[in-house]
Amino acid sequence: MADVLPYRPKTGDIPTEPGVYRFLGQGGRVLYVGKAKSLRARLSNYFGPLTSLHERTRRMVTTAVGVEWTIVASELEALQLEYIWIKEFDPPFNVVFRDDKSYPYLAVTMSEKYPRATITRSAHKKGDRYFGPYVKVGAVRETLDFMLKAFPVRSCNQATFDRAERSGRPCLLGDIGKCAAPCVGRVTAEQHRDIAKDFCQFLSGRDEGYIRKLRAQMKQASDDQNYESAARYRDQLNALETVLKRTAVVMSADTNADFVGLARDELSAAVHLFRVRQGRIRGVKGWVVDTEIETTDSELLTYALQSMYDGTNESVPPVIYVPEPVDESIPQLLSGIRHGRVEVKVPQRGEKAALLKTVSENADEKLRHYKSKRTSDYAVRSAALTELQDALGLATAPLRIEAYDNSHLGGTDVVGSMVVFEDGLPKKNQYRKFSIQGTRDDTESMYQLITRRISRLVSAELEAESGQVADNERRSFAYRPGLLLVDGGAPQVAAAKQALTDLGVNDIAVAGLAKRLEELWLPGEEYPVILPRNSEALFLVQRLRDEAHRFAITYQRSTRTKKFETQLSDIPGLGKQRVQALLRQFGSVSRIAAASEEQLQEIAGIGPALARQILETLIRQAKQ
Repeated sequence: MADVLPYRPKTGDIPTEPGVYRFLGQGGRVLYVGKAKSLRARLSNYFGPLTSLHERTRRMVTTAVGVEWTIVASELEALQLEYIWIKEFDPPFNVVFRDDKSYPYLAVTMSEKYPRATITRSAHKKGDRYFGPYVKVGAVRETLDFMLKAFPVRSCNQATFDRAERSGRPCLLGDIGKCAAPCVGRVTAEQHRDIAKDFCQFLSGRDEGYIRKLRAQMKQASDDQNYESAARYRDQLNALETVLKRTAVVMSADTNADFVGLARDELSAAVHLFRVRQGRIRGVKGWVVDTEIETTDSELLTYALQSMYDGTNESVPPVIYVPEPVDESIPQLLSGIRHGRVEVKVPQRGEKAALLKTVSENADEKLRHYKSKRTSDYAVRSAALTELQDALGLATAPLRIEAYDNSHLGGTDVVGSMVVFEDGLPKKNQYRKFSIQGTRDDTESMYQLITRRISRLVSAELEAESGQVADNERRSFAYRPGLLLVDGGAPQVAAAKQALTDLGVNDIAVAGLAKRLEELWLPGEEYPVILPRNSEALFLVQRLRDEAHRFAITYQRSTRTKKFETQLSDIPGLGKQRVQALLRQFGSVSRIAAASEEQLQEIAGIGPALARQILETLIRQAKQ
């Protein structure tokens, strides 16, 4: 791979002004759009040594055949132009936001002569008002039903409205008081629009004031002995209070803000939104994001706020709370959309920080659900295995994959793990743990781990050929894997391949997944295999690698704890409960040894004499 890109412009030719740049592929396709405060400083990062680039960035610049840029007057203009071009060209290497589901909204069609309230999932229409999004459509229907009792705006479709207008007879909703029936002239178009405006104002957060006004009207009607009007006000009041009770109160009544949470892994992220109006959660929404070029949390949140508040989707509140600082131009951009000042803040403590933590936990759950959904789909799992077969050049799809990882504590207490996936799903009853002895580094540990596992396989196959019946433990090792996946790069792969060769096994494929760049290494290959960022194959091998790592870490920690417990239980007067209490308090034997006698005596059951004996014993053990 050449270290200098043929289309690289001269550094002096790149302007230092703010602007937007585009990397172009074959045929002029836009591959990536980015913005910069200084085009020269930003583009120079792409044209440094290729080995210093993140793998995904390296793949983008080597795929491109040219780069163009446009100078703008300010960072704000750069931010706006970048977003416009991303929407226009849909570059494959940019962050791609999409709703993880189609959310229901409560809409009021203020663009029509006779506005109507309706439930919709479609794109927003200019001039109409939208409230939500709601998690469940049933919640929207219940809200609309109660709201129509207080604000009898029409909710029928145009055909029903026209039929009632021709016949001079209102529909059932008009007869039961859930529609003001403008179709038959019970109210004028202006009066009906006023009802629709009140409907919107209530849902926009002006609820407490409206309820006070309605309560005063009910009292006045009662004092005037106009009991029919008082009853009508009472029914409207009950309906609106029911709507408010269904909305969670999380802040003080003057809080109008959005809370945006973020959760991510190497290739995907989830963004979650809580809309708080008048201290109540009035809507929730989530997006799933696929990333290609390496991006920070701050950059992802910047893209998220641009996508959320593009002038058509969400109404912009005066304050937006986020977990990380965003681009400095974002508040100015959103202020222009809102036609008023917008602040983007990172809460540090208090109720706002607590609510933002809850939103981020929802984002984390959304990401887990997204990944779990991909895992449970049989067609997706089949596609992953087929993609992996093609990428690695295997004769058949690897229906059984075994993943291996090592774990240690400063080079000591080395353990290994083997996890098994069959047909893309974990086979947990065949997971195995290994205690590794006498190795100096990860490659020697991997060699020993693969040797021990494959020697079991060879023995089991020889026993089967001779007609011997193996026990359950040996039988589980008799299944021949289609692929061995090791955690690491070329050195770990070479060690695993050498172990297979030394055992005379040459028909099992080996690959390594390097975590930093998410690349697959094959034995003897100079360059790794790069799987597409959204490929199901990459998602599968990541899960395998992470599961092997989790299993190894869990075993290593349990081994360490048992070692500590054994070391402490040799001290006279220390029983199991006191040992566990010491480890819970201090975490390790070294920290116990570094503690004072007074600190040890804070543990229940440990007095001055025992505390002194513990320290003396540990110091003596350390010198041995």
